Amino acid sequence: MSNLYAIITTDRSDAGSLRMDLLEMHIAHVERHLDRLSVAGPLRDEEGEFAGSLLIVKAEDEADARSFLEMDPYFKADLWDQIQINAFGAVAGDWVGGKTW
Repeated sequence: MSNLYAIITTDRSDAGSLRMDLLEMHIAHVERHLDRLSVAGPLRDEEGEFAGSLLIVKAEDEADARSFLEMDPYFKADLWDQIQINAFGAVAGDWVGGKTW
């Protein structure tokens, strides 16, 4: 699994309490699959409230990345209103030690 995929999700407008209710199960899921994550964490709006999630996952292809996401308790509970999955190439920044060119 050497391909990276960026997954950006947007919470439903009424997801606040659901997110917190499922947080323990979600964190357990993340901990079980740390080997598949380059980075993951919540997105927040201007007020500091949860607004979605960002994950950079290791996957064979987009279908594998989506399958991985579909195992998450947040996905199973229909927490996310929108999901975007794109192939990702890390070419500059701290993660890659500066730049790759």
